[in-house]
Amino acid sequence: MRIDLTRERTRHFSRLEKLLEDALIKVSAVASSIDTRSVRDMVEALIAGERDPQVLAGLARGPMKAKHGKLAEALTGRFDDHHGELARMLLDQIDALTVQIGTLTARIGELIAAIPDAQGVNPDGTTGPAAGRAPGSPVLPAIDRLDEITGIGRDAAQVIIAEIGLRMEAFPTPGHLVSWARLSPATMQSGSRSRAGHTGKGNPYLKGVLGSAVAAAARTDTFLGQRYRRLARRRGKLKALVAVARSILVIVWHLLTDRAARFHDLGSDYYTSHIDKNRKARGHIRQLEALGYTVTLAPAA
Repeated sequence: MRIDLTRERTRHFSRLEKLLEDALIKVSAVASSIDTRSVRDMVEALIAGERDPQVLAGLARGPMKAKHGKLAEALTGRFDDHHGELARMLLDQIDALTVQIGTLTARIGELIAAIPDAQGVNPDGTTGPAAGRAPGSPVLPAIDRLDEITGIGRDAAQVIIAEIGLRMEAFPTPGHLVSWARLSPATMQSGSRSRAGHTGKGNPYLKGVLGSAVAAAARTDTFLGQRYRRLARRRGKLKALVAVARSILVIVWHLLTDRAARFHDLGSDYYTSHIDKNRKARGHIRQLEALGYTVTLAPAA
C-alpha cells in the first residue's frame, strides 16, 4: 500500500509539472526536483497571486539561491487563476498522500518491531522492540542490520522483510533465495551450445526495491558501487544491475540467517588489491605479441 501511494504521489507531481509547463513555467529545468521545498514555496506564492519572477526566484533556499537568474527566467510565464485553482487541488492531494504514507510508515515500523525475530539483544541479554541499539549490543534489530547495506535504507529494509520474511529456513542457501526472486538467469541449452536466458518476473516489489538500492549504490565509492561500474563497462548496465541486486540479496540472506552478523564493506579497492599482477601482465603481453610487437618489461621507479 505504501509503495502504491508513493507511486500515486509521484503521478500527482508529474501532473503539477505539466500544469506549470502549460503556464510556460519550466522551473523543473532549474531545480533538481519539483518536490523540493523551494519549488513548493514558489508554487504556493503563484497560487496566492504573486507573478513577479524576481520575487518568486527570491524564495529559493540553499544552493538554489545561486541560480536566481535562471529561476527568474524559468518562472516567467502566464500563470493565471485557473492554473492556481488546479495547482491547489494537486498540492492538497499530494499533502493528503504524504500524510497517509507517513501513517503507514509508522505502522509498519511498529509491526516489524513487535516481531521477536526482528528485535535486537541488549548487552545484558534482554530483548524487546527497543532492544539492540545500545553500544555493545550483540544483536542489532533486523531493520538496522539491513540498513547498513550500501544502497538499502530503512524503508527498503522494511519492504525486503515484508516480501521474504525473517526466517531463512525456506531458503537453505543464498542460491535458493536468489532463484526464488528470479535474479538468476536461466541457462538455455541446445545440443552442445549454451546461452544465458532471461531472469523471469519474480516478486515485483522485491525486485523494484533491489533495483533502487543498486541505483543508489552505483553512485557510491564502495565495493558494490565499484562492482556495478566494472560490470556495466563489460556487460552493460542492465546485466550489472541484476548482478549487483543478486549480490545484495545474498548479503541479506546472510544477515537474516545469522542475527549476530553485521555488514562489512570490502572497499572500492577490493578488486585492485586482489588482482594477480603477473597474470594480468602476461595477458597484456600475449595481446601485444599477437599484434606483432616485442615486449620488454621494466619495473617503474
